[in-house]
Amino acid sequence: MSAGFDRAAGSYDTDFTNSAIGKHQRYAVYKVLQDILDRTKPETILEINCGTGTDALWMADQGFNITATDISGQMIAVAKTKSHKTMPVFETVGISELGTYFSGRAFDLIFSNFGGLNCLSKRALTAFFEDAYNLLSPEGRLFLVIMPKKTLWEKIYFVSKGAFRSSSRRKNELVIADVSGEKIPTFYYNPQETVTLAAAGFEVERIAPIGFFIPPSYLQPYFNRHPRLLRFLAGLEKSIRNATWLSAYSDHYCIVLKKK
Repeated sequence: MSAGFDRAAGSYDTDFTNSAIGKHQRYAVYKVLQDILDRTKPETILEINCGTGTDALWMADQGFNITATDISGQMIAVAKTKSHKTMPVFETVGISELGTYFSGRAFDLIFSNFGGLNCLSKRALTAFFEDAYNLLSPEGRLFLVIMPKKTLWEKIYFVSKGAFRSSSRRKNELVIADVSGEKIPTFYYNPQETVTLAAAGFEVERIAPIGFFIPPSYLQPYFNRHPRLLRFLAGLEKSIRNATWLSAYSDHYCIVLKKK
């Protein structure tokens, strides 16, 4: 699985992180995340699927002690080239290896942004929740950003192309995504499914939509021609930050889970 992400590493910041849509979606995540950081003040943070390190560096700049991991060695290599006053610890570790790699460690917060966990089947996601439970300190939290099944933007996009069958593709048990030429199995989870899979060890604190009005990143070429429309949609996004019920229809959603 790492090969596709290795190939994507060199252009990831250009393609997503620094794109207008990427910035708007990340801002929406940070508004929710900042609330959690300010309220709980975690002393130790573990980030998984950290990509090129943008989120880890943002948290490190605020003084948080963060270890950031990714299955892609090339993503980690790019992250390490970024010069900041306070650098996180970057490690090449896959999600399935977390329990063993960090055995004996305890974290106050485990963070995963922009659908990294959508690479996991239900069985693998359940195993992740078990590992996370063991790695979290008492009353520790998970902050996860996951792609749901009912995203309205995707339906609109495919219907406009006449691809009616593809408009409901996220409802399939498994969707194959192309990441720089590698076929990556992708699984979509509505908020209630995530709650159910995590229920043995976690209780829900918050669910929030990310990208109900802000479009998916693959629509960036269109919005390059319509920047005012994108800014308008980003403004609307701010008004629905607490509309939990919209989470299943957004491009992503945040879910905050507290260890029981």
